Amino acid sequence: MNAPQDHGFTHTNKLIFSNSNTEVLLEHAINKQGAKKTPDGAIVVYTGKHTGRAAKDKYVVVSDLTEKTIDWENNIHKMSPETFAGIKKDVLDHINSSDQLYWSTKNVGAHPDHALQAELFSTHPSHTLFFNYLMRDDGFKEHRLGKYTIYHAPTLHIDKDKYDVRSETVIAMDMDNHEILIAGTLYAGEIKKSLFSVMNYLLPNDKIFPMHAGANVDKDGNVSVFFGLSGTGKTTLSTQEGKMLIGDDEHALCEDGTFNFEGGCYAKTYKLTKEGEPGIFKAASTRGAILENVVLNDSGVPDYFDKSIAENGRVAYPLTYIDGVKEGSRGGLPNNMFLLTADAFGVLPPVSKLSKEQAMYYFLSGYTAKLAGTEVGVTEPTATFSCCFGAPFMMRKASEYAELLGDYIQKHDIKVWLVNTGWTGGAYGEGNRFPLQVTRRIIDSIQSGELNLAEYEKEEYFGLNIPKAIHGVDDSVLNAKKTWKDQDAYDKQAKKLAGMFIDNFKKFDTSSDLIAGGPSV
Repeated sequence: MNAPQDHGFTHTNKLIFSNSNTEVLLEHAINKQGAKKTPDGAIVVYTGKHTGRAAKDKYVVVSDLTEKTIDWENNIHKMSPETFAGIKKDVLDHINSSDQLYWSTKNVGAHPDHALQAELFSTHPSHTLFFNYLMRDDGFKEHRLGKYTIYHAPTLHIDKDKYDVRSETVIAMDMDNHEILIAGTLYAGEIKKSLFSVMNYLLPNDKIFPMHAGANVDKDGNVSVFFGLSGTGKTTLSTQEGKMLIGDDEHALCEDGTFNFEGGCYAKTYKLTKEGEPGIFKAASTRGAILENVVLNDSGVPDYFDKSIAENGRVAYPLTYIDGVKEGSRGGLPNNMFLLTADAFGVLPPVSKLSKEQAMYYFLSGYTAKLAGTEVGVTEPTATFSCCFGAPFMMRKASEYAELLGDYIQKHDIKVWLVNTGWTGGAYGEGNRFPLQVTRRIIDSIQSGELNLAEYEKEEYFGLNIPKAIHGVDDSVLNAKKTWKDQDAYDKQAKKLAGMFIDNFKKFDTSSDLIAGGPSV
Protein backbone atom coordinates (compact mmCIF):
# COMPACT_ATOMS: atom_id res chain seq x y z
CA MET A 1 0.00 0.00 0.00
CA ASN A 2 1.26 3.49 -0.83
CA ALA A 3 2.55 5.62 2.04
CA PRO A 4 0.85 8.99 2.72
CA GLN A 5 3.86 10.77 1.20
CA ASP A 6 3.11 9.03 -2.10
CA HIS A 7 -0.26 10.84 -2.10
CA GLY A 8 1.40 14.23 -1.73
CA PHE A 9 1.37 14.62 2.04
CA THR A 10 4.39 16.20 3.71
CA HIS A 11 3.89 15.16 7.35
CA THR A 12 6.67 13.24 9.03
CA ASN A 13 5.85 9.73 10.16
CA LYS A 14 5.72 10.99 13.76
CA LEU A 15 2.77 13.23 12.87
CA ILE A 16 0.91 10.63 10.83
CA PHE A 17 -1.57 8.66 12.90
CA SER A 18 -2.07 5.49 10.90
CA ASN A 19 -4.98 3.17 11.73
CA SER A 20 -4.95 4.56 15.26
CA ASN A 21 -7.00 2.79 17.89
CA THR A 22 -10.16 4.18 19.42
CA GLU A 23 -8.49 5.47 22.59
CA VAL A 24 -5.96 7.56 20.66
CA LEU A 25 -8.63 9.08 18.43
CA LEU A 26 -10.91 9.82 21.38
CA GLU A 27 -8.05 11.55 23.22
CA HIS A 28 -7.18 13.63 20.16
CA ALA A 29 -10.83 14.50 19.49
CA ILE A 30 -11.14 15.90 23.01
CA ASN A 31 -7.71 17.52 23.43
CA LYS A 32 -6.97 18.68 19.90
CA GLN A 33 -10.39 19.06 18.27
CA GLY A 34 -12.40 20.31 21.25
CA ALA A 35 -14.96 17.51 21.44
CA LYS A 36 -16.92 17.39 24.68
CA LYS A 37 -17.21 14.32 26.87
CA THR A 38 -20.41 13.00 28.44
CA PRO A 39 -20.56 11.28 31.84
CA ASP A 40 -20.88 7.94 29.99
CA GLY A 41 -17.69 8.57 28.02
CA ALA A 42 -19.29 9.38 24.67
CA ILE A 43 -17.98 12.44 22.83
CA VAL A 44 -20.05 15.29 21.43
CA VAL A 45 -19.03 17.17 18.29
CA TYR A 46 -20.68 20.04 16.45
CA THR A 47 -20.72 20.53 12.70
CA GLY A 48 -21.46 24.22 12.32
CA LYS A 49 -23.81 25.31 9.57
CA HIS A 50 -23.87 21.89 7.92
CA THR A 51 -26.04 19.75 10.20
CA GLY A 52 -27.13 17.60 7.25
CA ARG A 53 -25.94 16.62 3.80
CA ALA A 54 -24.98 19.32 1.31
CA ALA A 55 -27.09 17.62 -1.35
CA LYS A 56 -26.65 20.38 -3.96
CA ASP A 57 -22.86 20.35 -3.77
CA LYS A 58 -22.24 16.88 -5.21
CA TYR A 59 -19.98 16.55 -8.26
CA VAL A 60 -18.67 13.74 -10.43
CA VAL A 61 -15.77 14.06 -12.86
CA VAL A 62 -17.05 13.67 -16.39
CA SER A 63 -15.22 11.17 -18.61
CA ASP A 64 -15.97 8.81 -21.49
CA LEU A 65 -17.15 6.25 -18.92
CA THR A 66 -19.17 8.44 -16.56
CA GLU A 67 -20.77 10.41 -19.38
CA LYS A 68 -22.67 7.25 -20.33
CA THR A 69 -23.25 5.61 -16.95
CA ILE A 70 -24.07 8.43 -14.49
CA ASP A 71 -27.62 9.78 -14.19
CA TRP A 72 -26.65 13.44 -14.51
CA GLU A 73 -30.24 14.58 -14.13
CA ASN A 74 -30.23 13.25 -10.56
CA ASN A 75 -28.87 16.48 -9.07
CA ILE A 76 -25.30 15.45 -9.89
CA HIS A 77 -23.10 18.21 -11.29
CA LYS A 78 -20.39 17.62 -13.85
CA MET A 79 -16.82 18.52 -12.98
CA SER A 80 -13.89 18.59 -15.35
CA PRO A 81 -10.73 16.62 -14.56
CA GLU A 82 -8.85 19.92 -14.43
CA THR A 83 -11.19 21.40 -11.82
CA PHE A 84 -10.98 18.24 -9.74
CA ALA A 85 -7.17 18.37 -9.89
CA GLY A 86 -7.17 22.02 -8.80
CA ILE A 87 -9.46 21.42 -5.84
CA LYS A 88 -7.50 18.30 -4.90
CA LYS A 89 -4.31 20.39 -4.75
CA ASP A 90 -6.04 22.89 -2.44
CA VAL A 91 -7.28 20.03 -0.26
CA LEU A 92 -3.79 18.51 -0.03
CA ASP A 93 -2.28 21.91 0.79
CA HIS A 94 -4.88 22.43 3.51
CA ILE A 95 -4.28 19.01 5.04
CA ASN A 96 -0.52 19.56 4.87
CA SER A 97 -0.97 22.78 6.86
CA SER A 98 -2.58 20.77 9.67
CA ASP A 99 -0.43 19.62 12.59
CA GLN A 100 -1.51 15.99 12.30
CA LEU A 101 -2.61 13.66 9.53
CA TYR A 102 -5.05 10.87 10.31
CA TRP A 103 -4.93 7.91 7.94
CA SER A 104 -7.20 4.89 8.14
CA THR A 105 -7.89 1.95 5.84
CA LYS A 106 -11.02 -0.23 5.99
CA ASN A 107 -13.35 -2.12 3.66
CA VAL A 108 -16.92 -1.52 2.52
CA GLY A 109 -19.13 -4.56 2.03
CA ALA A 110 -19.33 -7.69 4.21
CA HIS A 111 -19.24 -10.09 1.25
CA PRO A 112 -15.72 -11.27 0.35
CA ASP A 113 -16.54 -11.29 -3.37
CA HIS A 114 -18.16 -7.85 -3.44
CA ALA A 115 -16.01 -5.67 -1.17
CA LEU A 116 -14.37 -2.31 -1.74
CA GLN A 117 -11.25 -1.11 0.04
CA ALA A 118 -11.43 2.47 1.29
CA GLU A 119 -8.87 4.76 2.85
CA LEU A 120 -9.40 8.12 4.52
CA PHE A 121 -6.92 10.96 4.91
CA SER A 122 -8.32 13.57 7.31
CA THR A 123 -7.37 16.51 9.49
CA HIS A 124 -9.95 15.50 12.10
CA PRO A 125 -9.68 12.61 14.61
CA SER A 126 -13.44 12.41 15.27
CA HIS A 127 -14.16 11.93 11.57
CA THR A 128 -11.46 9.26 11.40
CA LEU A 129 -13.11 7.51 14.33
CA PHE A 130 -16.45 7.85 12.52
CA PHE A 131 -14.90 6.24 9.44
CA ASN A 132 -13.51 3.40 11.58
CA TYR A 133 -16.91 2.79 13.16
CA LEU A 134 -19.00 2.94 10.01
CA MET A 135 -16.68 1.02 7.70
CA ARG A 136 -15.60 -2.59 8.15
CA ASP A 137 -12.44 -4.49 9.03
CA ASP A 138 -13.06 -7.97 7.64
CA GLY A 139 -9.43 -8.70 6.77
CA PHE A 140 -10.20 -9.65 3.17
CA LYS A 141 -6.96 -10.35 1.30
CA GLU A 142 -8.43 -9.06 -1.94
CA HIS A 143 -11.01 -6.39 -2.78
CA ARG A 144 -12.55 -7.14 -6.14
CA LEU A 145 -14.11 -3.69 -6.43
CA GLY A 146 -10.73 -2.00 -5.98
CA LYS A 147 -9.80 0.86 -3.65
CA TYR A 148 -11.15 4.39 -3.23
CA THR A 149 -9.28 7.16 -1.44
CA ILE A 150 -11.04 9.99 0.41
CA TYR A 151 -9.23 13.30 0.94
CA HIS A 152 -11.10 14.95 3.80
CA ALA A 153 -10.66 18.67 4.59
CA PRO A 154 -13.85 19.62 6.45
CA THR A 155 -12.76 23.14 7.44
CA LEU A 156 -11.39 24.15 4.04
CA HIS A 157 -13.57 26.70 2.24
CA ILE A 158 -13.32 26.17 -1.50
CA ASP A 159 -12.97 29.29 -3.67
CA LYS A 160 -16.26 28.98 -5.55
CA ASP A 161 -15.44 31.73 -8.05
CA LYS A 162 -12.06 30.25 -8.90
CA TYR A 163 -13.53 26.83 -9.63
CA ASP A 164 -17.03 27.83 -10.75
CA VAL A 165 -18.72 25.65 -8.13
CA ARG A 166 -21.97 26.38 -6.33
CA SER A 167 -20.54 27.09 -2.87
CA GLU A 168 -17.51 26.76 -0.63
CA THR A 169 -18.59 23.16 0.04
CA VAL A 170 -17.62 20.44 -2.43
CA ILE A 171 -18.16 16.67 -2.42
CA ALA A 172 -16.50 15.49 -5.62
CA MET A 173 -15.92 11.99 -6.97
CA ASP A 174 -13.55 10.83 -9.67
CA MET A 175 -14.81 7.37 -10.67
CA ASP A 176 -11.98 6.72 -13.14
CA ASN A 177 -9.20 7.37 -10.62
CA HIS A 178 -11.10 6.17 -7.55
CA GLU A 179 -10.78 9.39 -5.55
CA ILE A 180 -13.20 11.44 -3.43
CA LEU A 181 -12.78 15.01 -2.18
CA ILE A 182 -14.80 16.31 0.77
CA ALA A 183 -14.30 19.95 1.72
CA GLY A 184 -16.22 22.69 3.49
CA THR A 185 -18.49 20.54 5.67
CA LEU A 186 -17.98 18.98 9.10
CA TYR A 187 -21.06 16.77 8.74
CA ALA A 188 -19.63 13.25 9.04
CA GLY A 189 -22.41 11.65 7.01
CA GLU A 190 -20.76 12.87 3.79
CA ILE A 191 -18.03 10.25 4.30
CA LYS A 192 -20.33 7.24 4.46
CA LYS A 193 -22.73 8.49 1.81
CA SER A 194 -19.90 9.05 -0.66
CA LEU A 195 -18.80 5.44 -0.29
CA PHE A 196 -22.42 4.27 -0.45
CA SER A 197 -22.69 6.13 -3.77
CA VAL A 198 -19.60 4.34 -5.05
CA MET A 199 -21.06 0.94 -4.16
CA ASN A 200 -24.36 1.88 -5.80
CA TYR A 201 -22.44 2.73 -8.94
CA LEU A 202 -20.25 -0.37 -9.09
CA LEU A 203 -22.48 -3.27 -8.01
CA PRO A 204 -25.17 -3.21 -10.76
CA ASN A 205 -22.45 -4.17 -13.25
CA ASP A 206 -22.58 -7.61 -11.61
CA LYS A 207 -26.39 -7.78 -11.31
CA ILE A 208 -26.12 -7.06 -7.59
CA PHE A 209 -28.87 -4.89 -6.14
CA PRO A 210 -27.64 -2.08 -3.82
CA MET A 211 -30.25 -0.88 -1.33
CA HIS A 212 -30.72 2.18 0.86
CA ALA A 213 -32.21 -0.08 3.48
CA GLY A 214 -31.85 -1.69 6.89
CA ALA A 215 -32.05 -5.45 7.38
CA ASN A 216 -32.52 -8.01 10.13
CA VAL A 217 -32.97 -11.77 10.49
CA ASP A 218 -34.95 -13.92 12.90
CA LYS A 219 -33.87 -17.14 14.65
CA ASP A 220 -35.16 -19.22 11.72
CA GLY A 221 -33.09 -17.30 9.18
CA ASN A 222 -35.98 -15.22 7.77
CA VAL A 223 -34.58 -11.90 6.48
CA SER A 224 -36.47 -8.60 6.34
CA VAL A 225 -35.28 -5.54 4.41
CA PHE A 226 -36.46 -2.00 5.22
CA PHE A 227 -36.17 0.65 2.50
CA GLY A 228 -36.61 4.30 3.37
CA LEU A 229 -35.16 7.76 3.47
CA SER A 230 -33.68 9.25 6.61
CA GLY A 231 -36.29 9.59 9.32
CA THR A 232 -38.78 7.05 7.97
CA GLY A 233 -37.81 4.29 10.40
CA LYS A 234 -35.04 2.19 8.79
CA THR A 235 -32.86 2.17 11.86
CA THR A 236 -35.71 1.96 14.38
CA LEU A 237 -37.52 -0.91 12.65
CA SER A 238 -34.47 -2.92 11.64
CA THR A 239 -33.19 -2.67 15.22
CA GLN A 240 -36.01 -4.91 16.40
CA GLU A 241 -36.34 -6.90 19.61
CA GLY A 242 -36.12 -10.63 18.97
CA LYS A 243 -34.33 -10.15 15.62
CA MET A 244 -30.64 -10.11 14.79
CA LEU A 245 -29.57 -6.85 13.15
CA ILE A 246 -27.68 -7.22 9.86
CA GLY A 247 -27.43 -3.46 9.48
CA ASP A 248 -29.48 -0.28 9.64
CA ASP A 249 -28.81 1.63 6.42
CA GLU A 250 -26.87 0.28 3.45
CA HIS A 251 -27.00 -3.23 2.01
CA ALA A 252 -26.92 -5.20 -1.20
CA LEU A 253 -28.69 -8.27 -2.50
CA CYS A 254 -26.89 -10.95 -4.49
CA GLU A 255 -27.68 -14.58 -5.24
CA ASP A 256 -25.94 -15.53 -1.97
CA GLY A 257 -28.29 -13.31 0.02
CA THR A 258 -28.16 -9.97 1.83
CA PHE A 259 -25.00 -8.27 3.04
CA ASN A 260 -24.27 -5.06 4.90
CA PHE A 261 -21.91 -2.44 3.51
CA GLU A 262 -21.06 -1.08 6.94
CA GLY A 263 -19.69 -2.05 10.33
CA GLY A 264 -21.61 0.49 12.37
CA CYS A 265 -24.70 2.68 12.66
CA TYR A 266 -25.38 6.39 12.26
CA ALA A 267 -28.72 6.82 14.00
CA LYS A 268 -30.90 9.86 14.55
CA THR A 269 -31.13 10.95 18.19
CA TYR A 270 -34.01 13.44 18.28
CA LYS A 271 -36.54 12.19 20.88
CA LEU A 272 -34.38 9.14 21.58
CA THR A 273 -35.49 7.32 24.74
CA LYS A 274 -34.40 4.19 26.55
CA GLU A 275 -37.97 2.84 26.41
CA GLY A 276 -38.64 3.57 22.74
CA GLU A 277 -35.30 2.53 21.21
CA PRO A 278 -33.30 0.69 23.88
CA GLY A 279 -30.58 -0.57 21.55
CA ILE A 280 -29.75 2.84 20.11
CA PHE A 281 -30.01 4.49 23.53
CA LYS A 282 -27.58 1.96 24.98
CA ALA A 283 -25.12 2.54 22.15
CA ALA A 284 -25.35 6.32 22.55
CA SER A 285 -24.56 5.87 26.25
CA THR A 286 -21.46 3.75 25.61
CA ARG A 287 -17.93 5.04 25.96
CA GLY A 288 -16.60 6.11 22.60
CA ALA A 289 -19.92 6.79 20.88
CA ILE A 290 -19.86 9.94 18.73
CA LEU A 291 -22.81 12.25 19.35
CA GLU A 292 -23.18 14.79 16.58
CA ASN A 293 -25.05 18.08 17.17
CA VAL A 294 -26.63 16.83 20.40
CA VAL A 295 -27.32 19.40 23.14
CA LEU A 296 -25.88 18.76 26.61
CA ASN A 297 -27.78 19.96 29.68
CA ASP A 298 -26.15 21.76 32.62
CA SER A 299 -24.93 18.43 33.99
CA GLY A 300 -23.30 17.48 30.68
CA VAL A 301 -25.94 14.85 29.95
CA PRO A 302 -27.39 14.61 26.41
CA ASP A 303 -30.85 16.14 26.00
CA TYR A 304 -32.31 14.30 23.04
CA PHE A 305 -35.47 16.41 23.07
CA ASP A 306 -33.60 19.68 22.51
CA LYS A 307 -33.37 20.39 18.79
CA SER A 308 -31.99 23.92 19.13
CA ILE A 309 -28.83 22.91 17.25
CA ALA A 310 -30.43 20.51 14.78
CA GLU A 311 -33.31 18.08 14.56
CA ASN A 312 -30.89 15.88 12.66
CA GLY A 313 -28.78 15.06 15.71
CA ARG A 314 -26.94 11.77 15.25
CA VAL A 315 -25.00 9.09 17.06
CA ALA A 316 -22.31 6.99 15.37
CA TYR A 317 -21.14 3.71 16.87
CA PRO A 318 -19.80 0.30 15.82
CA LEU A 319 -22.17 -2.65 15.67
CA THR A 320 -20.38 -4.11 18.69
CA TYR A 321 -22.06 -1.43 20.85
CA ILE A 322 -25.46 -3.09 20.56
CA ASP A 323 -26.82 -6.51 21.38
CA GLY A 324 -28.39 -8.87 18.87
CA VAL A 325 -26.13 -8.26 15.87
CA LYS A 326 -25.76 -10.89 13.15
CA GLU A 327 -22.16 -12.05 13.09
CA GLY A 328 -20.58 -11.32 9.75
CA SER A 329 -23.36 -8.85 8.80
CA ARG A 330 -24.84 -11.22 6.23
CA GLY A 331 -28.14 -13.05 5.83
CA GLY A 332 -30.05 -15.08 3.30
CA LEU A 333 -32.38 -13.88 0.57
CA PRO A 334 -35.16 -11.73 2.07
CA ASN A 335 -38.61 -13.10 2.79
CA ASN A 336 -40.11 -9.62 3.10
CA MET A 337 -39.23 -6.16 1.88
CA PHE A 338 -40.77 -3.06 3.42
CA LEU A 339 -41.01 0.24 1.55
CA LEU A 340 -41.23 2.81 4.35
CA THR A 341 -42.90 6.12 3.60
CA ALA A 342 -43.73 8.98 5.95
CA ASP A 343 -46.85 10.28 4.20
CA ALA A 344 -47.30 13.91 5.19
CA PHE A 345 -50.71 14.02 3.54
CA GLY A 346 -52.19 11.34 5.79
CA VAL A 347 -53.61 9.54 2.77
CA LEU A 348 -51.77 6.22 2.52
CA PRO A 349 -52.84 3.28 4.71
CA PRO A 350 -50.45 2.01 7.41
CA VAL A 351 -49.75 -1.14 5.40
CA SER A 352 -50.46 -2.46 1.90
CA LYS A 353 -49.46 -5.69 0.18
CA LEU A 354 -47.86 -4.99 -3.21
CA SER A 355 -47.68 -6.90 -6.46
CA LYS A 356 -44.35 -7.02 -8.31
CA GLU A 357 -45.47 -4.14 -10.56
CA GLN A 358 -46.66 -2.09 -7.61
CA ALA A 359 -43.41 -2.76 -5.76
CA MET A 360 -41.40 -1.47 -8.71
CA TYR A 361 -43.73 1.51 -9.12
CA TYR A 362 -43.52 2.64 -5.49
CA PHE A 363 -39.80 1.87 -5.37
CA LEU A 364 -39.24 4.12 -8.37
CA SER A 365 -41.52 6.79 -6.91
CA GLY A 366 -39.81 6.77 -3.52
CA TYR A 367 -42.50 8.94 -1.95
CA THR A 368 -42.04 10.21 1.58
CA ALA A 369 -41.91 13.40 3.60
CA LYS A 370 -38.41 14.81 3.74
CA LEU A 371 -38.00 15.43 7.45
CA ALA A 372 -36.53 18.50 9.07
CA GLY A 373 -32.76 18.64 9.31
CA THR A 374 -31.76 15.81 7.00
CA GLU A 375 -30.72 18.36 4.39
CA VAL A 376 -29.60 21.97 4.61
CA GLY A 377 -32.61 24.33 4.42
CA VAL A 378 -35.29 21.75 5.20
CA THR A 379 -37.06 23.02 8.35
CA GLU A 380 -40.37 21.13 8.26
CA PRO A 381 -41.70 17.95 6.63
CA THR A 382 -42.09 18.39 2.87
CA ALA A 383 -43.68 15.95 0.43
CA THR A 384 -41.03 14.63 -1.92
CA PHE A 385 -40.31 11.87 -4.41
CA SER A 386 -36.85 10.34 -4.12
CA CYS A 387 -36.59 7.44 -6.55
CA CYS A 388 -35.31 4.15 -5.14
CA PHE A 389 -35.84 5.56 -1.63
CA GLY A 390 -32.40 7.11 -1.90
CA ALA A 391 -32.07 9.20 -5.07
CA PRO A 392 -29.13 11.31 -3.82
CA PHE A 393 -27.00 8.16 -3.57
CA MET A 394 -28.14 6.36 -6.72
CA MET A 395 -25.59 7.18 -9.42
CA ARG A 396 -27.15 5.26 -12.30
CA LYS A 397 -30.52 5.51 -13.99
CA ALA A 398 -33.30 4.61 -11.57
CA SER A 399 -34.67 2.03 -14.03
CA GLU A 400 -31.50 -0.07 -13.61
CA TYR A 401 -32.15 -0.45 -9.88
CA ALA A 402 -35.89 -1.06 -10.37
CA GLU A 403 -35.22 -3.83 -12.89
CA LEU A 404 -32.87 -5.52 -10.42
CA LEU A 405 -35.57 -5.29 -7.74
CA GLY A 406 -38.16 -6.81 -10.07
CA ASP A 407 -35.82 -9.64 -11.06
CA TYR A 408 -35.11 -10.60 -7.44
CA ILE A 409 -38.80 -10.38 -6.46
CA GLN A 410 -39.83 -12.67 -9.29
CA LYS A 411 -36.97 -15.14 -9.04
CA HIS A 412 -37.14 -15.57 -5.25
CA ASP A 413 -40.82 -14.87 -4.50
CA ILE A 414 -40.04 -11.96 -2.18
CA LYS A 415 -43.10 -10.33 -0.56
CA VAL A 416 -43.14 -6.52 -0.68
CA TRP A 417 -45.13 -4.20 1.59
CA LEU A 418 -45.76 -0.45 1.56
CA VAL A 419 -45.70 0.79 5.17
CA ASN A 420 -46.75 4.33 6.08
CA THR A 421 -44.85 5.55 9.13
CA GLY A 422 -46.26 9.05 8.61
CA TRP A 423 -49.57 10.66 9.43
CA THR A 424 -53.06 9.35 10.11
CA GLY A 425 -56.39 11.08 10.77
CA GLY A 426 -55.37 14.08 8.65
CA ALA A 427 -52.42 15.72 6.99
CA TYR A 428 -49.31 17.01 8.76
CA GLY A 429 -50.36 19.75 11.19
CA GLU A 430 -53.82 18.27 11.64
CA GLY A 431 -53.49 14.51 12.02
CA ASN A 432 -51.06 12.53 14.15
CA ARG A 433 -48.05 10.41 13.30
CA PHE A 434 -48.57 6.65 13.56
CA PRO A 435 -47.43 5.44 16.99
CA LEU A 436 -44.27 3.35 16.79
CA GLN A 437 -45.94 0.46 18.64
CA VAL A 438 -48.61 0.24 15.91
CA THR A 439 -45.99 0.08 13.16
CA ARG A 440 -44.03 -2.54 15.10
CA ARG A 441 -47.13 -4.71 15.52
CA ILE A 442 -47.80 -4.47 11.78
CA ILE A 443 -44.22 -5.49 10.96
CA ASP A 444 -44.48 -8.40 13.41
CA SER A 445 -47.72 -9.60 11.80
CA ILE A 446 -46.02 -9.72 8.41
CA GLN A 447 -42.86 -11.43 9.61
CA SER A 448 -44.89 -14.08 11.43
CA GLY A 449 -46.89 -14.85 8.27
CA GLU A 450 -50.17 -13.61 9.76
CA LEU A 451 -50.89 -11.25 6.87
CA ASN A 452 -50.32 -13.95 4.29
CA LEU A 453 -53.62 -15.41 5.48
CA ALA A 454 -55.48 -12.11 5.96
CA GLU A 455 -58.49 -10.86 4.00
CA TYR A 456 -57.81 -7.75 1.91
CA GLU A 457 -59.80 -4.88 0.42
CA LYS A 458 -58.72 -2.64 -2.45
CA GLU A 459 -58.11 1.02 -1.69
CA GLU A 460 -60.01 3.49 -3.89
CA TYR A 461 -57.39 5.82 -5.34
CA PHE A 462 -54.08 3.93 -5.38
CA GLY A 463 -55.32 0.38 -5.96
CA LEU A 464 -53.54 -0.79 -2.82
CA ASN A 465 -54.48 -4.03 -1.10
CA ILE A 466 -55.25 -3.29 2.57
CA PRO A 467 -55.70 -5.98 5.24
CA LYS A 468 -59.11 -5.79 6.90
CA ALA A 469 -57.82 -6.86 10.29
CA ILE A 470 -54.51 -7.24 12.13
CA HIS A 471 -54.42 -8.75 15.59
CA GLY A 472 -53.51 -6.04 18.12
CA VAL A 473 -54.25 -3.11 15.78
CA ASP A 474 -57.50 -1.14 15.80
CA ASP A 475 -59.32 -1.97 12.56
CA SER A 476 -60.33 1.69 12.19
CA VAL A 477 -56.76 2.81 11.36
CA LEU A 478 -56.14 0.30 8.56
CA ASN A 479 -58.16 2.24 5.99
CA ALA A 480 -56.81 5.79 5.96
CA LYS A 481 -60.07 7.36 4.79
CA LYS A 482 -61.94 6.07 7.84
CA THR A 483 -59.55 7.94 10.14
CA TRP A 484 -60.53 11.34 8.72
CA LYS A 485 -63.46 13.26 10.23
CA ASP A 486 -64.08 15.05 6.92
CA GLN A 487 -64.44 12.39 4.20
CA ASP A 488 -64.64 14.97 1.40
CA ALA A 489 -61.39 16.50 2.59
CA TYR A 490 -59.78 13.07 2.46
CA ASP A 491 -60.99 12.52 -1.11
CA LYS A 492 -59.52 15.86 -2.12
CA GLN A 493 -56.17 15.09 -0.52
CA ALA A 494 -56.07 11.56 -1.97
CA LYS A 495 -56.74 12.84 -5.49
CA LYS A 496 -54.08 15.51 -5.04
CA LEU A 497 -51.45 13.01 -3.89
CA ALA A 498 -52.41 10.51 -6.61
CA GLY A 499 -51.96 13.27 -9.17
CA MET A 500 -48.51 14.03 -7.77
CA PHE A 501 -47.54 10.37 -8.17
CA ILE A 502 -48.75 10.33 -11.77
CA ASP A 503 -46.98 13.59 -12.67
CA ASN A 504 -43.76 12.43 -11.04
CA PHE A 505 -43.81 9.07 -12.83
CA LYS A 506 -43.95 10.68 -16.28
CA LYS A 507 -40.18 11.13 -16.17
CA PHE A 508 -39.64 7.35 -16.22
CA ASP A 509 -39.52 5.43 -19.46
CA THR A 510 -41.32 2.28 -18.32
CA SER A 511 -43.84 -0.30 -19.51
CA SER A 512 -47.61 0.14 -19.31
CA ASP A 513 -47.76 -2.78 -16.85
CA LEU A 514 -45.53 -0.90 -14.46
CA ILE A 515 -47.50 2.33 -14.81
CA ALA A 516 -50.64 0.33 -14.01
CA GLY A 517 -49.10 -0.42 -10.62
CA GLY A 518 -49.69 3.17 -9.56
CA PRO A 519 -52.73 5.40 -8.94
CA SER A 520 -55.51 5.40 -11.51
CA VAL A 521 -57.04 8.87 -11.01
